[in-house]
Amino acid sequence: MAQRSLLTRALWFVVVGWWATPAVVNAAWFLCATVVGAPIGVKLINLVPTVLTLKEPRSLGDPDAAVGQRSLGVRALYFVLVGWWLGWLWANVAAFLAVTVVGLPIAIPMFDRLPLVTSLYRFDG
Repeated sequence: MAQRSLLTRALWFVVVGWWATPAVVNAAWFLCATVVGAPIGVKLINLVPTVLTLKEPRSLGDPDAAVGQRSLGVRALYFVLVGWWLGWLWANVAAFLAVTVVGLPIAIPMFDRLPLVTSLYRFDG
């Protein structure tokens, strides 16, 4: 699917993205803390760039998306030891930067890299 226009994405950010993104980030981490909610939490983490600016992510069914991925076991171990706290910190710093005019250009690529920081998952848009 093609990206929405810059004007549409900018309006979304001003009206919804700036406040909804921190809520989605923290809801995702709350869900990831539970065994039952973890799959939904991971999906929410992958949707953070879309919530922020309506950026269209690459389809999870895309065969090219799996190229170069680490094994699920390695990613799970990384998440348990490092990803859960580093990703939460990374996402909240990015959310803070996103509400500042100066920090927004830094926040957008940070949110794009959130799946990688959290679980070593390469989820390029």
